[in-house]
Amino acid sequence: MAVVGAAELAEAAGIAEAALTLDAGEAAALVGRLSRPPSGRRWTALAVPGGVVMASMSGKDPGVGHIDLLAVRPEARGEGRGRALVRAAEEWLRAEGARQARFAGNPPCYAWPGIDVRYTAAACLAESLGYERYHVAWNMTADLGVDLSVEDDLARLERAGVSVRSAGPASPGTPAGGDRERVAAFVGEHWNERWAWEALNATGLHYAERDGRVLGFAAWGARPSWFGPMGTAPDARGLGLGRVLLRRCLAEQRAAGQAEAQIGWVGPLRFYSRAVGARAERVFWLYRRDLA
Repeated sequence: MAVVGAAELAEAAGIAEAALTLDAGEAAALVGRLSRPPSGRRWTALAVPGGVVMASMSGKDPGVGHIDLLAVRPEARGEGRGRALVRAAEEWLRAEGARQARFAGNPPCYAWPGIDVRYTAAACLAESLGYERYHVAWNMTADLGVDLSVEDDLARLERAGVSVRSAGPASPGTPAGGDRERVAAFVGEHWNERWAWEALNATGLHYAERDGRVLGFAAWGARPSWFGPMGTAPDARGLGLGRVLLRRCLAEQRAAGQAEAQIGWVGPLRFYSRAVGARAERVFWLYRRDLA
């Protein structure tokens, strides 16, 4: 078992592209994102020929560790490599102080909420290793070929003194600009620091403000290619900000070449269904196992 260093991450990305057939187009970006987590997060990548696993410690609960990504090339399967990689990840997590390991997203920097049920072999492996399924999460899919216009809404909001803006692009490895910092501070105040990190690191970030006060935000690309998170301050709800911010982000994703967008780890199904005709589609099982 070898520890993957910076020089070997490209090879790990190639393994992920070959193995993660449902996510091949963004597999390399996922490896890259997981290798650039929030400051202070402890993580590792371990490899065997044809396989790689990435794991990290939770920032929310120091006793919980996460198996963030597991990939074995199709031609290398059936030889116990996936099992060996999981066991190696567990050993690393145990050494870092974890009392429990999870196949579950480690916000704010994660690949999936859990194991996509269509990766059946991965779910079978987890269960054969003694992991219990403890929760279900889901994504919605938005077709980006639908009408995403917001001109009438923007005019209505302008009459109410509300402006909707883009915070500008994020630049990996460089400090965020003033708008992003201001929006992230708003997000941290009303929600949590995990969402604030996503706002700072998202590919696209849009926000609404009135009299210099941020009222709501929406982001995409914090988790590569996915939409989210988004939120509106309690006293600004009812203005229709969420629909406008959502559509602006999705239009930006369409301009970036996407035909559809995943709305990740969804709560309010009805809102997204009504706003853009999104459909619940991708389901994830979350697993956990106590480490002896």
